[in-house]
Amino acid sequence: MSKKEVPVTVLMCVYNAERFLVPAVDSVLSQTFEDFEFLIIDDGSSRRSKEILKRFAALDSRIRLISRENRGFVVSLNEGLQEARGKWIMRLDHDDIATPERLEKQLAYLERHPECVVLGGAFDYIDDKGRLLTTIYPPEDNDTIQQMLLAGHNALCDSTLIFHRDLARQVGGYRLEMILAEDLDLWLRMSEHGQVANLPDVLCQYRLHTRSLSGAHHERQREVMRKACEEAWARRGITGHFEAEEPWRPSPDRSSRLRFDLMYGWWAFNSGERRTAAVYGCRAISTMPWRADGYRLLACALLKRSKANSDRQAST
Repeated sequence: MSKKEVPVTVLMCVYNAERFLVPAVDSVLSQTFEDFEFLIIDDGSSRRSKEILKRFAALDSRIRLISRENRGFVVSLNEGLQEARGKWIMRLDHDDIATPERLEKQLAYLERHPECVVLGGAFDYIDDKGRLLTTIYPPEDNDTIQQMLLAGHNALCDSTLIFHRDLARQVGGYRLEMILAEDLDLWLRMSEHGQVANLPDVLCQYRLHTRSLSGAHHERQREVMRKACEEAWARRGITGHFEAEEPWRPSPDRSSRLRFDLMYGWWAFNSGERRTAAVYGCRAISTMPWRADGYRLLACALLKRSKANSDRQAST
């Protein structure tokens, strides 16, 4: 590939992702908009991940693979920012899946809205088995998104985003001191120089590793998120209020695991995914068999129609 600028750089940072890597890479190479470079930073992955990436790079000239020792996620993102040849950078994590028309839809919007510097969209939550849990439709307008960002709510999902490369570089890229909230911090700084938006279209499947336990990082993550917001309030000369206190991943204690198993299960039930809801009902029962909540979810999954199923049947 020549070193001339291209419309888009798709940036993916990879570290030991062999379980989910193939569908993630395939989803990029299957885009209906084809004029992009696919920049993959291999951050010291194991042999299996390296082999998968090398095979893909040999088959598609749009892939530019950089492999080196492990330096960390934020360092890899900044390396990608500096290496990118695209005017726009599309982000996708190594375990998520982009929808085929994602780039085409986002570039069409950006062509019509030159004031927009960060653009995301709706997304499906899937679990580690690829089962649908729910679909999230974030706010679409700049004002609402800005208000949510300033309160600590990340109303922009990384794996749906496309953003302006030069502006990201201009504001300093991802800051190492903001690890665990580096994305929120960058969007706050970029959104001071242009508009942000979300499309109503589903742009990716975002994988929730539903058995991962990240509670150990929750307290530190909230501290960094609060710091990012406080700095943004100071830059903008406003008084803000930090709201994002609740964890969004389970911690090791049983009550947290139960809460999230039930949440994922009811999401799936209301999405018409009754088998998946039953799986999470069983998990909830296994976590706290003396609580009625898991049995209630399992019974509904086995015996009742979800709203999504009822709506579909009513329309036929």
